[in-house]
Amino acid sequence: MGKFVIRTTGTGVKFDLKAGNGEIIATSEVYSAEASCKNGIESVKKNAPVAAVEDQTVEGYATEKNPKFEVYEDKAGEFRFRLKATNGQVIATSEGYKAKASCLNGVESVKKNAPDAEVVEA
Repeated sequence: MGKFVIRTTGTGVKFDLKAGNGEIIATSEVYSAEASCKNGIESVKKNAPVAAVEDQTVEGYATEKNPKFEVYEDKAGEFRFRLKATNGQVIATSEGYKAKASCLNGVESVKKNAPDAEVVEA
């Protein structure tokens, strides 16, 4: 079972979504307040299970409506995803993956783990 871990950074508060095995599968921006961070978590819980996947690594990809996972290739040639809420705001991002298949597995893991994940403070 996944869990959202809220932690304080030097500049604010952020969350990591961890899979049952403890691996971080998605992370948030840094929020100025814990309440905003918790709102971000609720948004991920609500949007992740229904979000379409927009694969921006293929030519002529179809643009999906929000909420959506955008899969893209970064400057280093690694595959990443970002989850956008209904309003188009990025609410979670992934680490870089060497293989696109691993990135897509990360998307599926967020869809599966986020809705029922407990929220804990680090």
